[in-house]
Amino acid sequence: MNHLTLTRRRFGLLAASGLVAPAPALASSVREITWDDLIPPGVPYSEIVGEGDVDEVNDSWNPIFDENGSKLNLDLDGKAIKMPGYIIPLESGSAGVTEFVLVPYVGACIHVPPPPPNQLVFVTSSVPWPSDQLWDAIWVTGTLSAKMQSTSLGEIGYELAASAIEIYEW
Repeated sequence: MNHLTLTRRRFGLLAASGLVAPAPALASSVREITWDDLIPPGVPYSEIVGEGDVDEVNDSWNPIFDENGSKLNLDLDGKAIKMPGYIIPLESGSAGVTEFVLVPYVGACIHVPPPPPNQLVFVTSSVPWPSDQLWDAIWVTGTLSAKMQSTSLGEIGYELAASAIEIYEW
C-alpha cells in the first residue's frame, strides 16, 4: 500500500511539474493581429491620412498620406501572423486567385482611394483561393514581411506568404 501511495505521489508531482513548468516558445506560434497592429506603436490611426484633394472631374477625394501612412510596424517583420480582411485580386487563373492585396474593408482600392500603404498587405498563396469567394471576408495565416512595394493599385507596405486562407466566420 505504501509503495502504491508513493507511486501516486510521484505521478502527481511529475504531472503537476509538467503543468507549471514554462513551455518552450514555439517558433511556429501564430499571433492573431488586427489592422491597427500594422501601424507602428505610438502612431494614431487618425494621423496617417492627410487632407487630400478633391478631384472635381471624377467627383472623388484623393487622400494625401503623410509619412505616418508609410510607417510600418517592424516588430511584425518575419513573424507568423493571422489576420482578417478582404481580397483585391491581382493574379488569378482557372483554379482561383494566387496573388492579391488584403484590405481592411470590402471594395477598398476599387472605387475609392486606397487605404494608406501600412494598411495594405500583398499576399501570395501556392494554393489558389476560389474565384467564387472573392467577396467573402477571410482569415489569412502566414509569414509577414514589412517591405514597401509598388503595384498598379499603389504603394503596399506589407507582404504575406500565405500558409492558410479560410472564410472569416462572423
